[in-house]
Amino acid sequence: MRTVIAGGHGQIALRLERLLAARGEEVAGVIRRPEQAGDLVAAGAEPVVLDLESASVEEVARRLAGADAAVFAAGAGPGSGVARKETVDRGACALFADAAEAAGVRRFLVISSMGADAQAPDGANPQFGAYLRAKGAADEDVRARSGLDWTVLRPGMLTDDQGTGLVRLAERTGRGAVSRDDVAAVLAALLAEPGTAGHTLELIGGAEPVLEAVRAAAGG
Repeated sequence: MRTVIAGGHGQIALRLERLLAARGEEVAGVIRRPEQAGDLVAAGAEPVVLDLESASVEEVARRLAGADAAVFAAGAGPGSGVARKETVDRGACALFADAAEAAGVRRFLVISSMGADAQAPDGANPQFGAYLRAKGAADEDVRARSGLDWTVLRPGMLTDDQGTGLVRLAERTGRGAVSRDDVAAVLAALLAEPGTAGHTLELIGGAEPVLEAVRAAAGG
């Protein structure tokens, strides 16, 4: 199996790349800066240098050709302004989805955020409100596509704690935290479980082993 990850140098993406490489799968990560390539190689991934804010659908589709799955893990980051929430968190996700459809890659996973909503209010923090709106709009766009077997994953507050392998995964979990290790483990399991296609799932730390949680989410 070959998976291409947009935002391949992100903290969750690097963890996912290690997991997929460890189980003998091919994995490539799309990165914007060439100097990040060494970290991907160390994780067992093929670096693909491409700027999703300026690339065309055709350019991205060429990088996706032959892949079995695509994962959108890119984000503008907490230090970015409101404009880049639109160009990266929303726009780049739509571009990556367009390219996946053009390349015939049906399996498509999105790392979103708990509370993502295209109608989210500005709230006390305009940048965070813009982030939730951009993520919500991106989710809506992906979920409307019949050409993709999509799964949208919405983790709670992310931590750098060591993963426990125990989670709560459901359409509604309530607020909570989850380690980046466990998010990556759930993504790896989702890639291997086609029955989760068409689901939007929230994720927090919990008491259920990852594989069991993913099987339950698939209705198994």
